[in-house]
Amino acid sequence: MLIVDSPTDRPGTLLEAIDSPSDLRRLSLEQMEELARELRETIIATVAETGGHLAPSLGVVELTLALHYVFDTPRDKLIWDVGHQAYAHKLITGRRDRFQTLRRYKGISGFPKRSESDYDTVETGHSSTSVSHGLGMAAAKAIRGHQAKVIAVIGDGSMTAGMAFEGLNHAGDLGRDLVVVLNDNEMSISRNVGALSSFLSRKMTGRMVRRLRDHIEERLLALSSVGENILTMLRKSEESIKGFFTPGMLFEALKFKYVGPIPGHELGDLVATLENVRDHNHGPVLVHVITTKGKGYVPAETHPGDYHGIGPFDAATGQPRKNPGAAVSYTKVFGDTLCRLARQDQRLVAITAAMPGGTGMLPFAAEFPDRFFDVGIAEQHAVSFAAGLALEGLRPVFAVYSSFMQRALDQLIHDVCLPNLPVTIALDRSGVVGADGPTHHGVFDLSFLRFIPNLTVMSPKDENELQQMLFTALHHAGPVAIRYPRGSGEGVPLESSFCRLEIGKGEVLREGSGVLLLPVGNRVYPALVAAQRLAEAGIDAAVINPRFVRPLDGELIAAWAAKTGRVITIEDNSILGGFGSGVLQLLHERGLHQVPVTILGYPDHFVEHGPQATLWADAGIDADGIVRTAQALLR
Repeated sequence: MLIVDSPTDRPGTLLEAIDSPSDLRRLSLEQMEELARELRETIIATVAETGGHLAPSLGVVELTLALHYVFDTPRDKLIWDVGHQAYAHKLITGRRDRFQTLRRYKGISGFPKRSESDYDTVETGHSSTSVSHGLGMAAAKAIRGHQAKVIAVIGDGSMTAGMAFEGLNHAGDLGRDLVVVLNDNEMSISRNVGALSSFLSRKMTGRMVRRLRDHIEERLLALSSVGENILTMLRKSEESIKGFFTPGMLFEALKFKYVGPIPGHELGDLVATLENVRDHNHGPVLVHVITTKGKGYVPAETHPGDYHGIGPFDAATGQPRKNPGAAVSYTKVFGDTLCRLARQDQRLVAITAAMPGGTGMLPFAAEFPDRFFDVGIAEQHAVSFAAGLALEGLRPVFAVYSSFMQRALDQLIHDVCLPNLPVTIALDRSGVVGADGPTHHGVFDLSFLRFIPNLTVMSPKDENELQQMLFTALHHAGPVAIRYPRGSGEGVPLESSFCRLEIGKGEVLREGSGVLLLPVGNRVYPALVAAQRLAEAGIDAAVINPRFVRPLDGELIAAWAAKTGRVITIEDNSILGGFGSGVLQLLHERGLHQVPVTILGYPDHFVEHGPQATLWADAGIDADGIVRTAQALLR
C-alpha cells in the first residue's frame, strides 16, 4: 500500500513543477515513474477527503502520462470515455492547485468539463461515446485540412455497449486517422460480463511479435509482386493464430490496425508504442493496453468494484467513513424488497446494466442466480430484453440509474409501452445525486416519462412506500416506472406485509385552507416541515402526497386546489414538462383557471455538482424554500 500523505505539502516534488503537459515532456522516463507515484499519492489523499472515482483513475496513471508525453495536447485531442478515470489528467493539465476542491460545491468537476480546461475535449460522464466523438472530430479535421491527432480512450467495460461498435464500424468504413486506446482492466464498475469481455481477456504481450512482423513486411514488400504474394499468405496465417491468442481479429475485421496487447504500467513500452502509433497516418488504429484497476493502492486493487466510486474514506485502512446514525438507503430497501418478493413469486426476474452493486441487486444475484441478468453497459438492450421476458410470462424488473435510463427511451416507448407489457423500471438516483454532477443528476425522468401512454409512474415519499410501490408494480397489468432518490430514506419503519396501492390515488397528509402543497417523492417530508412552520406563522397549508405522477389523482388534486385557491408543486426534477406541468394541465382541463399555481423545481439549465441539500436549497425545494414561496404567494 502506498504511504499516503499530501505530496503537494512537501517541497521539491515533481508534481509541483507540472503546470501543463509541456512541462511533462521535459522529464526523463525515470522522472515520470516518480511522477506517477506522486500522482497516485495525491489522488488517494484527495479522494479520501472528497470521495470520487478512485480505482479507475489509479489504473490509468502511466497511460495518462504516456499519452500527454507523446501527443501534442491540447492541439491533439484526447477524449476520455466516461471520464471517471481523468484525475491524473486533471492534475497535469493546470488544475493541481484546485484539485482539493474535486467534486466539491463550486469546485472542479469529477469528470472532464470543457469550461474547466482546453485539455478537456468533450463533456463526458456516460459510457461508450468516445469513439463516436473522436470519429466526428477526425472527420471534421480531414475536411478542414487539420493534421492534429484524435485519441479516444475507452475501457473494456464501455466496449460492451452497442454504441461503441457503431462508432468502430463507421470508423473502419471512413478510414480516417483515429487512434482508439482500449484500456482493458476486465472491469467496468463491477466485474465485466459477456462473451466480448472474455474475448478481450486473452492476453499476450506481443511486442517482439509486432516488431518482427513489421520487419518481415518491409523485406517482403521490397521483393515486388513475389513478396506481396508471400506476405498475403503470411497474413492469412497470422490472422488464424492471432484469433486464438488476441482479440486483434475482431478489430482488424472492422478495418482497424490492431496493436497489442501491451502492458499498461510500463512507461517505456507505452511511450515507444504510442510514438509508433502517432506516426501512423493510414486509417484508424486500436491500441490494446492491459491495466490494473486500482493500481498502487492495495485495497482498491483487491476490491476494485468497491473503490470504483467511493465516498470519503480512511486512506490508511481503506475503510469508508460512515455516519452510524444514517437511515437505510433507498437502494438497499429496493434490493431487500426485491428478494422478499422473488421468494413469493417465481416469475420475478431482475436485470441490471453493469450495476449490480450500485442498484442494490447483489443479494438478489446471490440468492437467485438463474433469475438475475447483468447485460453489461447496454441499457437499450436491457429494456428490449425485459420486454422479451415479459412476453413469455415473466415479471422483469430493470434497475437503472435515472440518468442512464435516458439512453433507452425509444425501447421503453416502442418495445414496452406500445405493447403494454408488465415491465417494471426501477429508477435509482432520481433527482440530484450530489458530487457526480450534471451528467448523473436524474432530473429529467418525470419529464420524459410523463408523456408515454400506458406507463404508470410512481414516486415514494419514504422507504416503506417504496416497497409497497414495488409490490404494486409487480401486480399491475402494464408497465410501471418507480423513481426514488440517492441516499438514505426517512428512517420510517418498514411494514412486514405488502399491500397494493390503488393506481392513480394520492393521500391527504395534512388538511388546510390557505394553500395546497403538492410535493412529489422525497419532497413530501420537507413539505410537511414547511406546513408546520407555516402554521406557526398563521398560514394553514394542506399537503397531499400524489404518489402517482401518471396517472394523477385528478379528483383529489382538483378538489383541494378549489378549496385552498392556491397551489405550490414541489419536485426534485426539471420544471419543464414535469409534475408541475401535469398539475397545470389538469387544473386547466377542469376549468380551474383562476387558481394560481407555482411550480418549484430546477430551472431551464443543467444543475452543477454539489451536496444534495445545497442543490435543493438553491432550487428552493427544501423546507425553507417552500415556506418562502408560500408566504410570497399569499402576499
